[in-house]
Amino acid sequence: MSSEQIRLGLLIALSFVSLMLWEAWQRDYSPAPTTPAAPVDQDTTPAITKSPGESLTAQQPTPATGDADTFVSIETDVLQLRINLTGAVIEQALLQQYPTDGETDASPYALLNNSPVRYFIHQSGLKATAGASADHHARFTATADTFVLADGTDTLAVDLVWQSPSGIRVTKTYRFKRGSYEIEVAYTVDNAGPQPWSFNHYDQLQRTNHKQRQYFIQTFTGAALSTPEKRYEKHSFDDLAEEPIGVDVKDGWVAILEHYFVSAIVPTPGEAYHFYSTIIGEQNYAVGYYGPARTVAPGERTTVQSRLYLGPKLQSVLERVAPGLELTVDYGVLWFIGKILFWTMVKMHALTGNWGWAIILLTCIVKLVFFPLSAAGYRSMAGMRKIQPRLLAIRERYQNDRAALNQAMMDLYKKEKINPLGGCLPILIQIPVFIALYWVILESVELRQAPWIFWIRDLSIKDPWFVLPVLMTISMWLQSKLNPAPVDPIQARVMQIMPFAFGIFFAFFPSGLVLYWFVNNCLSIGQQWFITRAAERAA
Repeated sequence: MSSEQIRLGLLIALSFVSLMLWEAWQRDYSPAPTTPAAPVDQDTTPAITKSPGESLTAQQPTPATGDADTFVSIETDVLQLRINLTGAVIEQALLQQYPTDGETDASPYALLNNSPVRYFIHQSGLKATAGASADHHARFTATADTFVLADGTDTLAVDLVWQSPSGIRVTKTYRFKRGSYEIEVAYTVDNAGPQPWSFNHYDQLQRTNHKQRQYFIQTFTGAALSTPEKRYEKHSFDDLAEEPIGVDVKDGWVAILEHYFVSAIVPTPGEAYHFYSTIIGEQNYAVGYYGPARTVAPGERTTVQSRLYLGPKLQSVLERVAPGLELTVDYGVLWFIGKILFWTMVKMHALTGNWGWAIILLTCIVKLVFFPLSAAGYRSMAGMRKIQPRLLAIRERYQNDRAALNQAMMDLYKKEKINPLGGCLPILIQIPVFIALYWVILESVELRQAPWIFWIRDLSIKDPWFVLPVLMTISMWLQSKLNPAPVDPIQARVMQIMPFAFGIFFAFFPSGLVLYWFVNNCLSIGQQWFITRAAERAA
């Protein structure tokens, strides 16, 4: 391994370590955002105005603690919802096909949850211009307290009804489809009263600024807004505290993201809605939208609709829900490489039925694609290995004259037609692929709790027995033995330490990523051995 390779390897390690230290410092010492506290009795319904852009106010609702008939339970093949009839608020959403923890907690993951630790709910309603409103404080009624998607049926509709003393009847209908995390929400307004009834439809998600403790690279938790001009724009909770959202959008959506999952509200396309964010109390954040004013004349009926997505970040599903929603699976600045890697992994998974073997096949494909460039680098390293004795002799001759030493080495490289930097090429090629694959494994919900073989039960977390990091360390050590020894004894010692340093560093990386690096090393050893032997025979 040349001195340039060692410097490059150390630079990579230093960059990762620096990033980890910075994020650890941010996590432990960055100040929490200060937000204004709201009065306890302040109205929680958005203060909808006819002039878009005016401020909105909201307040943290007090969790209901009524009798059993206060709630309605809805169950499909993928979702379990609990709706509070006071406001028809979704206070809990369980994802039946996604366990909380595959090893210790097999209960469904609670995406929405009305709990003090992780408060996250969905609120929507019709805010009347005057008089009583069918908002998230109004009392709705239901024909039953439990609704289940029956076997043999593909759809389920649940009606919740609100009736005003003035003759306004609002039916809030939740529609579900088998296998779908997308929920259609419709409001049907029947005006049986003597006066017109005007209202604005609104929809919002409310969540505490709670982040799960994470190590190494931090995944994003916060809001996202989509407009036709910018299909995906992230807003952290800290950003929302400094600069709230307030924009009129046609054909957009707003969401709250967390690792692997997304909760998104999508209004009816074709109309302009005012999207907003607001701080509720001291730690709650709400993002949502409200629509234009509508009027229902006496004896008439009208319907407004929206869609709600509560589920995993499945790209193939999200892109059908709303334009740009698939971008919530964020692969960072190297997203274009990440998209290719993920697409290839999906195809390999279709062949193998196992994400671990899919990663192995992906590694083989990457090595095959870059084989010509890698071969050129290995041939350069074989040339360096060939002239190693002469380099040692030059170093001995000019050990007290650095300028003469460098000149003599450059003359030898030129004479033998060897590029001393050529050995860096295989490493340089792998860096963007490695980083992109890191984000693919970290962000793709398909790999969450995905097993490989034996002890590897979750490719998205570290190897519990550290077997893969040990194997990777051994493979790096074997690969170093195929490289020419550095002329500088200090560099030679660094090269001996590097495999073990990287092994310790990789011990806490997702096992799927360590699997990729281990297989990549094994393939590199085979390629380098073959090319080196061929070069020696040709000499």
